[in-house]
Amino acid sequence: MRKFFKLLFSRVTLVVIAILLQLCLSIIFPYVLNYFYPVGISNIYIPLDSILTIVALILLLRIINSDMNIEGQISWIVLVLLFPMLGIVLYFLFVRRRPPSKHKLYYKKMSQIIKPYLNTSKLEDINLKETISSYYGQLKYIQNATGLRTYENTNVKFLQTGEKFFNELLNELKNAKKYIFMEYFIIERGTMWNRILAVLRQKISEGVEVRLMYDDLGSITKLPSNYHKKLRDMGINCIKFNSFTPILSAFHNNRDHRKMTIIDGKVGFVGGLNIADEYINAIERYGYWKDTGVRITGDAVKSLVVMFMELFAVQNEKVEDIEPYISNNVEVIKPSGFVCPYGDGPKYFYEEYVAENVYLNMINQAKKYVWITTPYLIVDNKLTNAICNAAKRGVDVRIITPHIPDKKYIFRITRSSYKTFMDSGVKIYEFTKGFIHAKQVLVDDEIAVVGTINFDYRSLLHHFECVVLMCKTDCIKDIRADFIHLFTVSQDMKGFKQNAFTRLYCAIIKMFQPLL
Repeated sequence: MRKFFKLLFSRVTLVVIAILLQLCLSIIFPYVLNYFYPVGISNIYIPLDSILTIVALILLLRIINSDMNIEGQISWIVLVLLFPMLGIVLYFLFVRRRPPSKHKLYYKKMSQIIKPYLNTSKLEDINLKETISSYYGQLKYIQNATGLRTYENTNVKFLQTGEKFFNELLNELKNAKKYIFMEYFIIERGTMWNRILAVLRQKISEGVEVRLMYDDLGSITKLPSNYHKKLRDMGINCIKFNSFTPILSAFHNNRDHRKMTIIDGKVGFVGGLNIADEYINAIERYGYWKDTGVRITGDAVKSLVVMFMELFAVQNEKVEDIEPYISNNVEVIKPSGFVCPYGDGPKYFYEEYVAENVYLNMINQAKKYVWITTPYLIVDNKLTNAICNAAKRGVDVRIITPHIPDKKYIFRITRSSYKTFMDSGVKIYEFTKGFIHAKQVLVDDEIAVVGTINFDYRSLLHHFECVVLMCKTDCIKDIRADFIHLFTVSQDMKGFKQNAFTRLYCAIIKMFQPLL
């Protein structure tokens, strides 16, 4: 009973109720207004239904002629046709969205400040093109789309479990001398966070600057609403990303799904791990939790600094000089391939879907194999076709998903995609030991990405994300070894079938998936 009342009066419940009430009022109010005060022109009264029909038709024309992906267009068309008032209200809330003007202003200002730190010399560009001619276009695309460049003087260490990631992270945090930046989707109090917080407090006492940004909605059931203030009282410069309020707004749909730590501008961590105990298997929620990440040292850490400072400034509404945080004293490292950390986010910030385009480029260029791990497999026709076409032209395409789900309805939708892929020759595996949360792609022993980007609509369209792309680096052999091991502890889903009822349920849900 205590848990029930705690849930009933929790912040998330109250916020959801407030938003639902606003949505209901925005839909019902026009009907009530029309009943008492019908719309009239020259004493000719026009029924609300007729007005809705006209608006809906105009809206449909706008949707069809927009640059929205085809799946999104279909979802909106169905919604507007079936439920005109609901569809019209939601469209103007969620599609005609713009970032707050202040955020856009600070984003532009920070971009101008950051630009000089990302310049590539002509000699560096020529060297990149000559060394990795086959992937030069891929790296050039990332630079043109995000401004983030490729580095050579960088080492990457692949961390194949959450436990190894956490140990490396703690050790590097203890060695911090100047500053620590941390940005995470979820923070939950427990063993992992308590140990990190103890180190952070010790470092603050030593004069180290500590900044932390966590996503408010991602942590809404994990932390009190005023937790960022408690951390500030401890000396941590902490802000909540996109603070969640009980106001109906599409901006709440864009969350900070990034997970990264930067130490002194010399060491960086990126991966699938949030700061919560299940990620390091300190507690068990869905069997064994499989996650991965990378530790990078050297010049490429500059791009992580840039990504953090840019988004921190937008949320903090304060333009800052990044010079003190860009390390120019990085030791010369024996070259081991090329490294390109990059970010992605909503189209109104990044102007295109960078993460999806990078995945498409990697898959389309594959000659021997494409191996993928993802907790969710809910992608649009472009990615589906690219994956299937790769398999049909003889590329060994394998995808590993969880066998034990964290969200059952998402699990069913993920499984509903299997048949399409397997019919084209793609091999689907499920990680039988538990839940695989790792987000990584490996192609031809030459290029790989490890980061936060799932193969689903939320990661590819809505969230702010981060990832590290590696080309011909030494650690690629370790990523390959991890895949080989995963195949031995995963179940081949060849011949898997869902019953008719589940297929119908998934088909209905998938119709509106791009909107969620």
